Amino acid sequence: MFNKKQAIESVSQDKFNTLVGKNTSFQGELKAEGTIRIDGEIKGEVSVKGDAYIGETGSIIGNIHATNIIVSGKIEGNVYTSEQLRITTTGKVIGDIKVKSFIVDEDAFFEGKCTMIHGSNIDKNEILEEDIAETM
Repeated sequence: MFNKKQAIESVSQDKFNTLVGKNTSFQGELKAEGTIRIDGEIKGEVSVKGDAYIGETGSIIGNIHATNIIVSGKIEGNVYTSEQLRITTTGKVIGDIKVKSFIVDEDAFFEGKCTMIHGSNIDKNEILEEDIAETM
C-alpha cells in the first residue's frame, strides 16, 4: 500500500514501460501494463495495470483506469484509480473521478464529481473491472 508521498514517487519519470510521444495521436482502446507516460493525444479508453503520467502536452479524451495517476496535461473523461490521483498545477480534469486518495495542487483545475473509495483491503482489479463495465 502506498502512502501519499510513495504514490507520487512511484510514477518515476525514468521508468516508463510505455510512452505516447508528444507528436503522437492515437484513437481507440489502449491497454498497458507497468508505467505509461502520455505526452501526445489519445481519444478513447485507457486501461493501465500500473501507473499513468499525463505530461503537460498530453491529453486524453475518454476514460482512464490506473493504480496511480498524475495529471500535468488534460483529461476529458472519467478517472478511476485504486490508489491516488494527483492533478498538478498545469493539470486539468473534466469528468467524474473515483479514487482512494486525491491531491490537487494550487492552480490545478478539476470539474466533476469525486467519489472516494474506502477500506484498506481494496481489490484493485475488481474496482477496475466494475468501473469499466459501468462506462460501457
